[in-house]
Amino acid sequence: MTAAQPSPSRSDLRVTVHSANRWAVAAAVRQALRRAGVDPAEIDRVVDAVVAAETPERVRDVCRRWVRVQPPS
Repeated sequence: MTAAQPSPSRSDLRVTVHSANRWAVAAAVRQALRRAGVDPAEIDRVVDAVVAAETPERVRDVCRRWVRVQPPS
């Protein structure tokens, strides 16, 4: 059985991720957070965590802690 994933800290933000490339994901999440007026120090923590993620799955997990990740349509 898998544990339910917690709600993202910014559940009002939705980011569509089109790439598994951690740089592209970090840029998309960073841009969404900046547009929402999130504190730059918090944005830096998010980007650092995305960049440190070792696999595409881990990148998605990190992003889901902060924003709602939408699959590409």
